[in-house]
Amino acid sequence: MLSRIVSSRRHLLRHIPAAFALAALVATPFTGARAQETTTVFAAASLTNAFQDIGKLYKEKTGKDVAFSFAASSALAKQLEAGAPAAIFASADNKWMDYAEGKDLTLKATRVTPIGNSLVLIAPADKAKDVSIDKSFDWLAFLGTDGKIATGLTDSVPVGIYAKTALTNLGQWDKVRERIVGAESVRAALALVERGEARAGIVYSTDAAIAKNVKVVATFPADSHPPVEYPFEIVKGQDTPAAREFLAFLTGPEAKTVYAKYGFVVK
Repeated sequence: MLSRIVSSRRHLLRHIPAAFALAALVATPFTGARAQETTTVFAAASLTNAFQDIGKLYKEKTGKDVAFSFAASSALAKQLEAGAPAAIFASADNKWMDYAEGKDLTLKATRVTPIGNSLVLIAPADKAKDVSIDKSFDWLAFLGTDGKIATGLTDSVPVGIYAKTALTNLGQWDKVRERIVGAESVRAALALVERGEARAGIVYSTDAAIAKNVKVVATFPADSHPPVEYPFEIVKGQDTPAAREFLAFLTGPEAKTVYAKYGFVVK
């Protein structure tokens, strides 16, 4: 009797490894050639609509997925510095791409700057009157007693940095600095104007074009601020064929058609 029990246990033990192997095979997802790696892109908030459209086109053409994280370029650069995973960084200005390069977070050799934008003044549609921005423009009269200007944070968010530079070069910064409301991204600033919580906003023309209930009342002189440019780079350690392929798509003819549709300056 005892010998039969021992024999049965030995028989069971011989089959346990095979059972575990079978269970592991069943539990493990398929990772063969058909499995597709998702390319993650950190992109400036002002690129949201254009990049979403481009991502859909890329999926339709290649069957490959792209995941986007949209925020202010400053926030995204800091996230990369903290170790957040992304394959491509698309900034709304050169400053934060230079910062990423300086921190050895991105690959300078992959840098491309395919598009640009313009800086505009917007107002709620029901209060909008066209104006001309120059050194003689009376900002306080335009804003009224307690009117505010929404834009990005002027020490970090690209649109806010452009706005401060333009107002400074026009000799107006000291007059309006107390009226500035700094938001975490250009889209957040746009929302303040859309909701009527700010008398005016300084945003990009492409964001104004898709907004509801706002109107562009003036465009800032091109020589009042550095050119609004969008550099893209591959993140260090992520220089893969997938990343290269999508970066090339972002600068290709199909993507350029999308950029033009949204009002970006295509180079």
